[in-house]
Amino acid sequence: MSEAAATAPTPTREDFAAMLEESFTDQAAEEGSVVKGKVIAIENDFAVVDVGLKTEGRIALREFAAAGQSGELSVGDEVEVYLERIENALGEAILSREKARREEGWARLAKSFEANERVEGMISGRVKGGFTVDLDGAIAFLPGSQVDVRPVRDIGPIMNIPQPFQILKMDKRRGNIVVSRRAVLEETRAEQRNELVANLKEGQVIEGVVKNITDYGAFVDLGGVDGLLHVTDIAWRRVNHPTEVLSIGQSVKVQLIKVNPETQRVSLGMKQLETDPWEGVEAKYPVGTKFTGRVTNITDYGAFVELEPGVEGLVHVSEMSWVKKNVHPGKIVSTSQEVEVMVLEVDSGKRRISLGLKQCLENPWTEFAERYSVGSQIEGEVKNITEFGLFVGLDGDVDGMIHMSDLDWNKSGEEAIAEYKKGDVVKAIVLDVDPEKERISLGVKQLEGDPFQSIADLRKGAVVTCTVSSIEENGIEVTIGEDIKAYIRRSDLSRDRSEQRPDRFAVGDKVDARVTAIDKASRKVSLSIKAREIADEKEAVAQYGSSDSGASLGDILGAALSKAGAEPGAEGGETDEENKSE
Repeated sequence: MSEAAATAPTPTREDFAAMLEESFTDQAAEEGSVVKGKVIAIENDFAVVDVGLKTEGRIALREFAAAGQSGELSVGDEVEVYLERIENALGEAILSREKARREEGWARLAKSFEANERVEGMISGRVKGGFTVDLDGAIAFLPGSQVDVRPVRDIGPIMNIPQPFQILKMDKRRGNIVVSRRAVLEETRAEQRNELVANLKEGQVIEGVVKNITDYGAFVDLGGVDGLLHVTDIAWRRVNHPTEVLSIGQSVKVQLIKVNPETQRVSLGMKQLETDPWEGVEAKYPVGTKFTGRVTNITDYGAFVELEPGVEGLVHVSEMSWVKKNVHPGKIVSTSQEVEVMVLEVDSGKRRISLGLKQCLENPWTEFAERYSVGSQIEGEVKNITEFGLFVGLDGDVDGMIHMSDLDWNKSGEEAIAEYKKGDVVKAIVLDVDPEKERISLGVKQLEGDPFQSIADLRKGAVVTCTVSSIEENGIEVTIGEDIKAYIRRSDLSRDRSEQRPDRFAVGDKVDARVTAIDKASRKVSLSIKAREIADEKEAVAQYGSSDSGASLGDILGAALSKAGAEPGAEGGETDEENKSE
């Protein structure tokens, strides 16, 4: 025994107790915590681990293997394990390497989640709605929508491969972790896109692949960033839908029209790589010249005609037909039809050409004017009846109008127009033709002479003999000659009020009346029996006496009547004398 050993104090019972307590204090072994231990033996499929307790614990070797890897463990290795219980019924400590790894992983993941950092893991299995991801001991859920930026049909190639994930949600109490692989890919693509957009310059020509096609254009992949090729920038000619020119997967050469680094929007064009066909269009298509083109599109207001690839003109609906009005252009022309048109107007600044279809055809209005002069007699079918007249179909598919005032000399317009119906064939006289305004005026009453002309020599104050044609409450209607109608009011039927009764006349009676007014514009003649009687009285007074001579009015009128009766012959005079003597 050495001198030092001889002089060393012998440990007491209290010293051993203190040393044991110190060992427990250093280990700070508590249930539900992660502690360090040493592998002291490997028995069958279990490892015996000493964690500094009174007894060791046994852990299955499979718990030391990470997902997709084989676990290798040797005696003497230090490991961290999870202490579930210090001692069970068999006197052994209940330890778990898997739970220790999970606790370590949760702590590490919580830090990454707070720092918004990516974590590494492996897709280990498939579950309902998604997949499981092993984040080095902690099992997370990967929704199916978060696997990739596009739907993935076969996930086999990316399973059990270490790769980055973004933690979207963590709940340790419930043991839930939700991760996303798509967020990592999008962030990576965004970084690549920013770098690519920064290198793009307007006017640059670049190759791309058609990625998607919509009604308004196509999206072209430029190697990490998508650009929009609008349908109007695909070609100079009209493209109704991008699929007429492009297909998905097709390689195309495009020009960068506009690049917005902030929004990362890129506008592309294909037609810009070709010569603009509108250059010098005014010289190629002079106003008044005729060309043949193809109908490319039909709208409610007209039809577009392609004169050459990229150059289209509009034939307005008003310039499509001389005679077909208010007709949809689709009933006159059809898509892809070859038509002859005339250039009416060219505006290269607005890239517009106005075309005419009817100008290449004979003008039926001019042709009608050449064939039928004013006064010519024509025949046609009543096509339409309006409140102001009749429309009659004529040669050349043109229509002429008969105004209601030109239907009858004597009847009112309403009465005359009521006698016609659609389909009636009528004869008429051409009154006027205006090819520019596309108007033809016709008349039916002009086929016969104007009955008013038969009394053209009639003057105001003249006495006419007329025939009673109708008895009415307020007067009588009479006929002058054969067709001229006139009306004598009740107050004009007689000088004597007692004789102003329409019922004292009968239809067919001949009456003499004085013309009081003639209105040629309205074709009216005003008559008065009363005025005739007064005029006769004044004339008799002037010829046979006056009130100063002492003769009564009866004597004067009697003398006038006697003279009038004696004028035909002597016998009449003798009879008067006999009457006087009696």
